[in-house]
Amino acid sequence: MQETIILWADDEIDLLKPHILFLNDKGYTVKTVTNGNDALETFKSGHFDLVFLDENMPGLTGLETLAEIKNVNPEIPIVLITKNEEEHLMEDAIGSKIDDYLIKPVNPKQVLLTIKKLTDNKRLVSEKTTMAYQQDFRNLGMTLNDNLSHQEWVDVYKKLIYWELSLEKLEDEGMHEILTMQKAEANMQFSKFIEKSYLGWLKDNATAPVMSHQLFKRKVFPALETNKPVFFILIDNLRYDQWKMINSIITDYFRMDEEDNYYSILPTATQYARNAIFSGLMPLDMEKRFPSMWQNDEDEGGKNLFEEQFLLDQVQRGLRKDCKVSYNKILTYEQGRDITDTVNNLLGNDLNVLVYNFVDMLSHARTDMAMIRELANDEAAYRSLTLSWFEHSPLLDTLKKLSQKNVKIIVTTDHGTIRVKHPSKVIGDRNTNTNLRYKQGKNLNYIGKDVFLIKNPHDAMLPKLHVSSSFIFAKEDTYFVYPNNYNQFVNYFNETFQHGGISLEEMIIPFAIYSSK
Repeated sequence: MQETIILWADDEIDLLKPHILFLNDKGYTVKTVTNGNDALETFKSGHFDLVFLDENMPGLTGLETLAEIKNVNPEIPIVLITKNEEEHLMEDAIGSKIDDYLIKPVNPKQVLLTIKKLTDNKRLVSEKTTMAYQQDFRNLGMTLNDNLSHQEWVDVYKKLIYWELSLEKLEDEGMHEILTMQKAEANMQFSKFIEKSYLGWLKDNATAPVMSHQLFKRKVFPALETNKPVFFILIDNLRYDQWKMINSIITDYFRMDEEDNYYSILPTATQYARNAIFSGLMPLDMEKRFPSMWQNDEDEGGKNLFEEQFLLDQVQRGLRKDCKVSYNKILTYEQGRDITDTVNNLLGNDLNVLVYNFVDMLSHARTDMAMIRELANDEAAYRSLTLSWFEHSPLLDTLKKLSQKNVKIIVTTDHGTIRVKHPSKVIGDRNTNTNLRYKQGKNLNYIGKDVFLIKNPHDAMLPKLHVSSSFIFAKEDTYFVYPNNYNQFVNYFNETFQHGGISLEEMIIPFAIYSSK
């Protein structure tokens, strides 16, 4: 282990010799000085991993020395040692970005614990996290072979994301590889589960989880009963792990009342899943009820142009009472700013729907632009980019303004996305849709093990374009490619984030309700 060098400044340093000897025995090197000026000069002339400062020294005080040392190296951990427990001193110390403080008289074990916490924390956390995951790896491995319910699959996915977020902070490639393999195994078993269960859910609601078309009836309409304005915020194409990142910021401003999940319908694509959310209907029923509005894959034009009309129709059907509703789709930064500036005007409504499209645009931009692909070159970077957007977005500014009001906030999405790695050849006619994770068409030719086939689309409550039309959905991390231009296609789309098929990432959707603190 690399030697840890400590600078300790105290005008009564002679009284601390037993502490210094104790630390020497533990393998630490301690350089001592008796005042703040000497501490600053010594710090400038050498390398130190940690600094102890007595608060009450002649010349420069501990806090003054702290400020000067932080000017030289703002990253250095500094511990203030004081006899004074007055609140204002502690506030000054914390405001000066102190890393810890000790109250005199200090005992050697206290000092050792502080050193380990500040200098050896990363290694200790890494060892503990690795050991904990190794134990849980075995438990998860056995669980994946059980006959899991839809809620148990949610629990498995959340546990995998917990470990993914924990392990990403560690520089242990071996653990990352093991987790990646376990996620792949989980997605394989989950795909089998969906193949076995999905059509049954659509026939028997009693056995089914909450799904896209039931979200408003089961989860949103009950939230309106509090008589507070409800803001339903849908961030397109947001995975559970990305929601976990932004949730830590949202809860700085709101109290989280409920964390839940629901299942996206198939295809896990905006045109199907988001329209199902706002209409409260499956696509087949949408086509019947709104023949002039529903757009099939081969129809020209936008596929999500009538969400507001679908929403108003569902509210009228589902609530059967007056409900003042607003709907806004935010596609640009300027539109986001407009919402922030005028959000107080929405407080007179019972329900306000805000759809933010940034994450979906980021996913497509990553596919199309080499620079964005480099910025989001893996799962952790993709999460980081999403978090960075949220931290600097008009959406967060809007939430900050709403946190001062007596409101309910719902944050969710329509589907997730998965990084695809395994091409699977498919052949279809020229009317077959272009999505990489599902295909709809006549006489589809495909590799059976890679797909979930729905021969009769009506069984899955999906429109049937032609008498012989069928749907196939890519399972796990496969994506569909045509045999012609195969290599060019693979080079372009491999390792990109796609949606439309079956995976934990695409189908298990975050849903959270917050209220003002």
